Amino acid sequence: MENLKLLDTFAEFKELKNIDRPTMMSVLEDVFRSTLAKQYGSDENFDIIINIDKGDFEIWRNRKVVADDEFTDLSRQIPLSEAHKIDADYEIGEEVTDEVKMSDFGRRSILALRQNLSARIIELEKGNIYAKYKDRIGEIITGEVYQIWKREILVLDDDGNELILPKNEQISSDHYRKGDTLRAVVLRVEMKNNNPLIILSRTSPVFMERLFELEVPEIFDGLITIKKVVRLPGEKAKIAVESYDDRIDPVGACVGMKGSRIHGIVRELRNENIDVINYTTNVQLFITRALSPAKVNSIKVNEADKHVEVFLKASEVSLAIGKGGSNIKLASLLTGYEIDVYRETEEVEEEDVDLDEFSDEVEDWIIRELKNIGCDTAKSVLELSVEELAKRTDLEEETIREVRRIMESEFE
Repeated sequence: MENLKLLDTFAEFKELKNIDRPTMMSVLEDVFRSTLAKQYGSDENFDIIINIDKGDFEIWRNRKVVADDEFTDLSRQIPLSEAHKIDADYEIGEEVTDEVKMSDFGRRSILALRQNLSARIIELEKGNIYAKYKDRIGEIITGEVYQIWKREILVLDDDGNELILPKNEQISSDHYRKGDTLRAVVLRVEMKNNNPLIILSRTSPVFMERLFELEVPEIFDGLITIKKVVRLPGEKAKIAVESYDDRIDPVGACVGMKGSRIHGIVRELRNENIDVINYTTNVQLFITRALSPAKVNSIKVNEADKHVEVFLKASEVSLAIGKGGSNIKLASLLTGYEIDVYRETEEVEEEDVDLDEFSDEVEDWIIRELKNIGCDTAKSVLELSVEELAKRTDLEEETIREVRRIMESEFE
């Protein structure tokens, strides 16, 4: 019965995927040899034949025939009288090879061997999962939502391996139910309490990068390079792209005809607003592009402090800052510069006022006097000094000052 159980464990080992043949043979032999060493004091004179394809094994013991009175080593020697029971032709000095049956081990030894083998299977499986996912860090994987907890989601891959999507690596508007299909990037892999812990992420910039690689063939082929990705997951993102082929518009290629390429990415990221920006080594131009959709008037760059002052029209300031400061924050992260936004002071062109408009406050003869020297509007009068007006008209300086006061009050 114990032999059957042992064979079941062996068969389970045989079914393991992604375990190479030499590793499998080595582990199985190690387990059997450690059991033999405990049982007989040494495993040196034993041959172990393992048939991986059939899922069974044989153990053969090699012993030297000695005279009955010279018999001292139970493991390596066999008395002549015992050898003759196997075959009457055996002589002293010859080697006897006989098969060791599992029943010879005893129930406890078989149980220990089975437990040892099971432990090694689990250990190998864990190591295999760890190695497999260590090589897949930064790759997108598709899994099935198996269990939803408050702080994380348990996801199963195609092989039934357990992966974890923590709450802080989920987009705020992500809502999953058991059985849903989920896409995420492998963020990190670590061993915790001797168990492989595979952490997934949907908020990592790498996730967006990989989605663009899947949707945009030019990126996958290396014709367009993603220089940097910055995200406020589920809200807004900026991605800087560069083309090595002058014939390819990197922004147009990423967006696609009528947004066909970018729409799939936006949907996957829960309607995250994505700005695709043409990368350039010209700092001022790159910052200008990074602040889109706002239109920048001028920029002052302090290279030493990595600080930038950006000047825009008053109507563009809110666009540059964005909802909750999202646009300026992402532009700073993308360019690597701290950005301050300023309204550019605009000189308001004030409307001029015709002199006749002042007829209720200024006497008509004074207005005529001013018109005679070519001053038809209030501004034309204010442009001349009191002395100049007194010299060119018959008006008293006191009258001129009063007229100027009335006209100045019109523009206050």
